[in-house]
Amino acid sequence: MPKLTIDGIEVEVPAGATVLQAAEAAGIEIPRFCYHDRLSIAGNCRMCLVEIEKTPPKPISSCTYPAAEGMIVHTDTPMVRNGRRGVMEFLLINHPLDCPICDQGGECDLQDQAMGYGMDHSRYAENKRAVPDKNLGPLVKTSMNRCIHCTRCIRFISEVAGVPDLGATSRGEHMEVGTYVEKALSSELSANIIDLCPVGALTSKPYAFSARSWELSKTDSIDVLDAVGANIRVDTRGPEVLRILPRLNEDVNEEWLGDKSRFAIDGLKRKRLDKPWLRRDGKLQPATWQQAFDAIAAKLHGMAGEKIGAIAGDLCDAESMLALKDLMTALGSPNIDCRQDGAKLTNARRDYYTFNTQIAGIEEADAILIIGSNPRREAPVLNARIRKAWSQSGAKIGLIGAETDLTYPLSHLGTGPSAFADGEGFLKSGKRPMVIVGQGALTRADGAAVLAAAWGIAARAGALTAEWHGFNVLHTAAARVGALDLGFVPGPNGKSVEAMLDLDVLWLLGADEFDTKKIAAGTFVIYQGHHGDAGAARADVILPGAAYTEKSGTYVNTEGRVQRGFMATHPPGESREDWKIIRALSARIGHTLPYDSIEALRARLEQVNPVFANISFLPRFGCTDTTGPRGGATEDVAFAPRIKHYHRTDPISRASPTMAACVAALEPAPAMAAE
Repeated sequence: MPKLTIDGIEVEVPAGATVLQAAEAAGIEIPRFCYHDRLSIAGNCRMCLVEIEKTPPKPISSCTYPAAEGMIVHTDTPMVRNGRRGVMEFLLINHPLDCPICDQGGECDLQDQAMGYGMDHSRYAENKRAVPDKNLGPLVKTSMNRCIHCTRCIRFISEVAGVPDLGATSRGEHMEVGTYVEKALSSELSANIIDLCPVGALTSKPYAFSARSWELSKTDSIDVLDAVGANIRVDTRGPEVLRILPRLNEDVNEEWLGDKSRFAIDGLKRKRLDKPWLRRDGKLQPATWQQAFDAIAAKLHGMAGEKIGAIAGDLCDAESMLALKDLMTALGSPNIDCRQDGAKLTNARRDYYTFNTQIAGIEEADAILIIGSNPRREAPVLNARIRKAWSQSGAKIGLIGAETDLTYPLSHLGTGPSAFADGEGFLKSGKRPMVIVGQGALTRADGAAVLAAAWGIAARAGALTAEWHGFNVLHTAAARVGALDLGFVPGPNGKSVEAMLDLDVLWLLGADEFDTKKIAAGTFVIYQGHHGDAGAARADVILPGAAYTEKSGTYVNTEGRVQRGFMATHPPGESREDWKIIRALSARIGHTLPYDSIEALRARLEQVNPVFANISFLPRFGCTDTTGPRGGATEDVAFAPRIKHYHRTDPISRASPTMAACVAALEPAPAMAAE
């Protein structure tokens, strides 16, 4: 590991590190535009100039120059300052004076660095170049006159997203970044290039001209539109969510975010339930909270517990699910379930239903077998980790399921359980193998058998050791792991979702992802949620709840990592936080729940399962007990994809005009019509 001195500070860095990386390790900031620590080095912008002793007497780009033993670097000398000022002057020759109307204003790297290295005038009087804007689809807005050719967008799309949509044509002043043949970007991670762009060339099309960054209130939260649990920042102005951006979390989402999680937010203000509704004379009509509670109390009065059931949806927070579970227990009902899709999962043992390797651990695997899953659609950020393992470590990937483009080379071993033997042989070639089982394999009739078989493959292939737990379940529902941790599954003699559909009373807590048309005509349906989706259409009573941006909630991602989001804005109209609704109703029907505050409810969470005490912390563990789950015989039927349309998987994204535009731009018309 070479030692070098930067501005009088001695620093030791790994072999192969650059001078710029060494400066960061020493706490010294060097300006840059093209360099990004998650992308390959391009050396385009020349803004990161430094002076190095015993080298030719000229400024040197620190992002491309390797650190060496004994090197002495200066980052703030007259030569360096003049070099950076010259680069800035060249960058501004063609850059338009768009700052007053540019959405990047206040968050622009070029703007910030021009304050330090720019001049108050230009020596160039020639006309600025003109570049036509490109149409990159419904999400990314382009103003290519501002482009400084840093190529960050090109490198991200090809290296991280794995979809070579962007490139450069021509050379020098005539160089243009675009898709060559005009088309929408086809990656589920495409909008991350907005964050990467150091100028205003790429901005958010749905957010265009909505607000300035300093007008927004910023709240940390957790994304719930898939099961990865990406860390996000919710930016609001008044009662409206204007944008969502990723937060840095190396263990979960690094600094990336899926397009749906970023842009489905316009669905938060459409098709909302903002007041209670009560079905009278066959029609849903507005009601007061008192009228809604009275109708529920009258229906539940004297009813046996076995005639009542509750189903938890995919976007629910742990607090509301626990409150509903406690209420069902008080009513004497064992009929609770969180598996709307019919997944054959139980809470018998936690590592039977979590992503035990952890998302960051994907990078350590050298052989990955994917069974019945399409991680590109189900978890785009996690899929980028798999691609990273392939591109940086040479990991081999095998797939059993529908053949598709996952953005990296893979061996397609088969479409169903008949390929399990080949999958086991594939895994045995690795020293750190891992298995990823998706919901496409677990929601079938033989899902329990597939789960048991996948565990057996992992055990025999050496994926289960005291140092390495290579068995993983990839969920599609943000609420699923938390619900299983809380035991939101049928108790003794309890009924699953399919068996509950003819009960006398059915409580749907944001449950919209099953066929509500199968609910018996005589069943009294209570729907508690935030959107007028499938569950609300079938309801007899509607209790308006809060969306994930409108409440403080605890969520458990597919790894089993407990994370907490915070209220960014208040629920609309008469809507209330879900646990508060359940608590208020419990008092009305004479089964008052023993908590009046979120703190008391969270203490109850920890009492039910101690894992809820470890917020954001998830220890690594191996597998010493290789006893697998029980299962019968598998059926030789091909695994079907769990998610057909990435951009509409939940009530929020289905209500989003932006997601509808993405579907129109990216999905073929026959697929749209078949949904």
